[in-house]
Amino acid sequence: MNADAAPPARLARTPSWLISTAAAHGHRLVTDGFAAAGARGYHYRLLAALDEYGPSSQADLGRRTGIDRSDVVAALNELAAKDLIDRSPDPADRRRNVITLTPAGARHLNELENVLAGIQDELLAPLAPAERDQLIALLARLVDHHAR
Repeated sequence: MNADAAPPARLARTPSWLISTAAAHGHRLVTDGFAAAGARGYHYRLLAALDEYGPSSQADLGRRTGIDRSDVVAALNELAAKDLIDRSPDPADRRRNVITLTPAGARHLNELENVLAGIQDELLAPLAPAERDQLIALLARLVDHHAR
């Protein structure tokens, strides 16, 4: 970091600033990496949720992924245009759609998993494997604590 761009020392070692700065860098890496693969972060989140939980309503996908309802619809439209998901009326409630992962969607998710693994390696490059595991465990504890 350029000395002229360095934050004040008392700020540079605060956990909130460090987490925010690392998160911003990670977000840039994810955005750029997924864009190069023809995807967005929302696409990955939705495909991963469908893979893990199976067919879901748009509302359930929004809750599980933390994506706003209108953004879920837009992202699902993009995925449907690429035949990565199938959208069909819910037989129990015709007002709702059931979203299903297609075989092409599962393949695309696997491609994005590989992209994401490379991004994690780049983000965590200065850390040894044990340090990476420790950082992940500590961050998960923080997130779990504050999610309550």
